Amino acid sequence: MIRIEAVEFSYPQGEFSLSIPQMSVAQGEKVAVIGPSGSGKTTLLNLVAGIITPQRGKVSVADMEVSSSSDAKRRDFRISNIGFVFQDFGLLDYLNVLDNILHPYRITRALNLTREVQQRAIDLADGLGIGDRLKHHAGELSQGEQQRAAICRALLPQPGLILADEATGNLDPRNKGKILDLLFDSVDSSEATLLAVTHDHDLLSRFDRVIDFLDYRNEGAS
Repeated sequence: MIRIEAVEFSYPQGEFSLSIPQMSVAQGEKVAVIGPSGSGKTTLLNLVAGIITPQRGKVSVADMEVSSSSDAKRRDFRISNIGFVFQDFGLLDYLNVLDNILHPYRITRALNLTREVQQRAIDLADGLGIGDRLKHHAGELSQGEQQRAAICRALLPQPGLILADEATGNLDPRNKGKILDLLFDSVDSSEATLLAVTHDHDLLSRFDRVIDFLDYRNEGAS
């Protein structure tokens, strides 16, 4: 599903530098990524999603080389094939929760918004305990509720790859297991792949494999 080869990446400003000689994640695999803050874990997810591209090397997802594709092609591929749970949620304050969940379907022709999709959005929200918040705006939700809305949005297109950046970081212990169950159930039911950044080492036993990202951080990074 994911293959990274000889990737070199650095931001224009600052001393951060990332070097990944080789990394792969198989179809259907659930992989956790750990490492200290600033080691490049979120950068990895952004490279896989095609939000950013490396200065050198190749990043391929589902046989598409995202690192060499155009901005438009990467965007359509990401919306259609990748569910991304952002660390900052990425919700739009001027939309209510339901419209935030449905938003990917409104910004690209690659997805078709149907009644079935709308019902699936409602069912996902109900399953995560925010079904009664669908008409509220994002700013009216707690951080935990915003996180759950962001997860609903990521899961709605039933993507082949789910990228999660601290998906359970803003949730209380009771809801943390519930969210992880939903992520894993979604992955299993669609034979999808999960690549999840986490600082919660109590969750690591639930993953197939753990990658310590400190191994890929170049010396001199801040």
